[in-house]
Amino acid sequence: MPGGRLRRAAAGRLVGPVAGVFWVTISMALFAGLAAFSRAAMNLGLHPFEVLFLRNLFAVVLLFPLVYWRGWSLFTSRQLPRYGLRVAVATFSMMSWFYAISLITIGELTAIGFLAPLFGTLGAVLLLGERVRLRRWTALLVGFVGAMIILRPAGSSFGLGQLCALFAAMSQGLGVVLVKQLTAEDDPDKIVSITNLLLLPVSLIPALFVWRWPNLAMLPSLLGIGVCAVLGHVSLVRGYASVDASLAMTFEFSRLPFAVAIAYVAFAETIDVWTWIGAFIIFASAVYITRREASLEARRGHPGKAQDKPGL
Repeated sequence: MPGGRLRRAAAGRLVGPVAGVFWVTISMALFAGLAAFSRAAMNLGLHPFEVLFLRNLFAVVLLFPLVYWRGWSLFTSRQLPRYGLRVAVATFSMMSWFYAISLITIGELTAIGFLAPLFGTLGAVLLLGERVRLRRWTALLVGFVGAMIILRPAGSSFGLGQLCALFAAMSQGLGVVLVKQLTAEDDPDKIVSITNLLLLPVSLIPALFVWRWPNLAMLPSLLGIGVCAVLGHVSLVRGYASVDASLAMTFEFSRLPFAVAIAYVAFAETIDVWTWIGAFIIFASAVYITRREASLEARRGHPGKAQDKPGL
């Protein structure tokens, strides 16, 4: 909030930075749950592309209360060509992400995902013409060193799963740039709704080639995927709307311990110490870049507004 001051509110209600930290942390737990439920569905025999389609189907169904509240105008926009590009990028990002879940540990996938803001900064330079000075270039370089620590491309552990996770992070970073353009005219609820609605038919196409009708045993996992995807995205938007992005992003690192804990309990998965170290380096770099951008915006007299962030 402006000046970091708390708003007056009814007793017992979370406001200001406390609310922002709360909602961001909740969203990280939900996104970790999304990965776990997706892995569970794949373990029961569903292909990653079918899991992606069903995730989008449940997400659209769970948007109905928002449509009831806001009305059908929620799906109108003058930026449909940009939404088309946004959906194309999101489709490739999500296909890569879901496929990576079937190949590598959830913790490693989460750690590699911290590269997305770094790729977003590169995308802003290339597509929006944003100026990046020496300190942010240095932070980007440090972040990619962290990626090399995790990926260890010369080692035997580097394979298709890591490549898919890396491509998902690149696509998600590009998605951040596209969302920045969309927020010029549309609010976060509209962006989430239109994006999810358009993703549904697009994601059906690859799913048809590997289709297998889900059975009742798969239903809890599929419901968990839909709930975690929608509520995670909504919680993240609430968090970024309640507090400065530079502060909110600091708590996104909680996604890694959530993911590691859930994966350990559900699938007996662990990650090595180098993945933790690399993830911390990447995350520290991303936080520095975010804080630096916020500082520059404040100097220019244009404090960053809350934006929808592309989620899974």
